[in-house]
Amino acid sequence: MSTDDLEQYESEVELKLCQEYKDVCPMFSYVVETERRFYLANHVEQKVHTDGVRSWIELDLRDAWVWDMYRQNRFVPTVHVVTFKDVNVEELPKLDL
Repeated sequence: MSTDDLEQYESEVELKLCQEYKDVCPMFSYVVETERRFYLANHVEQKVHTDGVRSWIELDLRDAWVWDMYRQNRFVPTVHVVTFKDVNVEELPKLDL
């Protein structure tokens, strides 16, 4: 497989992932961004810990979707994240049906 073939494959996979994101986004209540991953979730619990010098964040997500182009199953029942970096949690607007 050439470098061009690999780049073409990755572009196609990322395009499919973008389309999947658009399709599944209405199913979720929150968008969560960490330094390593991007998630959609229906329940987010965030705990901030401090040991006097350094702080860290624990996230528990339930009913989640993970943005990862190499993961076979992006839907996961639970996710536990521990990070020393910034975390962004946004509530998605509700769609009127």
